[in-house]
Amino acid sequence: MSENSYDYSTRTGVHPISWEDFHGICKAFAVSVSHFQPEVIVPIGRGGYYPGTLLAHLLQIEIYPVRVSRRINGIVKFKEPQWFVNPPAEIAHQRVVVVDEICDSGETIIKVKEKCLALGASMVKSAVLYAHTKAVHVPDYVGIITDELLLNPWDREVFRNGGFHFNPEYVEALGHQGVEAKAELLIPAKVFRLAKE
Repeated sequence: MSENSYDYSTRTGVHPISWEDFHGICKAFAVSVSHFQPEVIVPIGRGGYYPGTLLAHLLQIEIYPVRVSRRINGIVKFKEPQWFVNPPAEIAHQRVVVVDEICDSGETIIKVKEKCLALGASMVKSAVLYAHTKAVHVPDYVGIITDELLLNPWDREVFRNGGFHFNPEYVEALGHQGVEAKAELLIPAKVFRLAKE
């Protein structure tokens, strides 16, 4: 394992997530969370910004992004999740949905839920696109439960040295399973020509 990434050696199988899968999970969240009439979405960055933003649009409610992570610039720097951006005081007396991309240990979700409650939120639920089986008990809503390696549509590629390349972290994670990072696993999107640059 590289010191810059998580330990992917326990992942079994590969599950590429399409933009359609992502959208479908977020629509399911909108249906499920609407029963408790949330007033605020608190997405955890970076991965939770994608589902959090879409869910806020679907429900037409306010969004207050936070940042709690072990990473800086995509590189794991801390053993425990660190606060970089806190929730605002405006969440007091509000029904909140904390949203993240994945629940691995549950530490980040728990930390954000506790902070929201400490700030006076009237109710806090949590939703994650994916949860590993060891942490499925933590979030209130889970899109997919799996121990597979999940390949998100938004971070499969990185732009480096003037070109797009498979995310090195995914290359390493796939390698743990003896799987080659092939172009077929990338999102088949061509670079647009900008109207103005």
